[in-house]
Amino acid sequence: MGNPVATARMQTLVAGNLKRDVPAVRPAGWRGFTLLELLVVLAIVAMGSAGVGFALRDTSQARLEREALRLGALLESARVRSQASGMPWRWQLTREGFRFAGATRADADLPQHWQDPDTSATIDHPGAAGGLNLGPEPIIEPQSVTLFSRSQPQQTVRLATDGVRPFALQVEAR
Repeated sequence: MGNPVATARMQTLVAGNLKRDVPAVRPAGWRGFTLLELLVVLAIVAMGSAGVGFALRDTSQARLEREALRLGALLESARVRSQASGMPWRWQLTREGFRFAGATRADADLPQHWQDPDTSATIDHPGAAGGLNLGPEPIIEPQSVTLFSRSQPQQTVRLATDGVRPFALQVEAR
């Protein structure tokens, strides 16, 4: 066995075991984090921030889909208003965006431009008046609109109705 006096004086680095009369002893070279530990932490932070950045990025396709959903809601709102008033309503494209023709002053509160100025549209199946016919009949002819990005024309979204169901996004098989 060892000398009990020598064992009692052995210094350790366990927290709470340091005494005032015994100076704290650190192993040589133990001064904080190593460069490798810091690099690992920085790499983890960089990957996390890149993941958040990619998740928050708003692509032109997402903006187009958002515009199409908004337009679908506007078209259905105009369709309901047309049926309620008994007056025909049409949706037409303009240079600045679009407009709802046939609306009375009380119903002219519907928006007339795109939220994203990069958005444009073409009417695929126009009605008789060069726009989309929205009523007043509950069943209308099949119609569709293609929305596209002016800066990236290959990005498109199609909004269509069969005349009975509401306007909805049409997904193309690729």
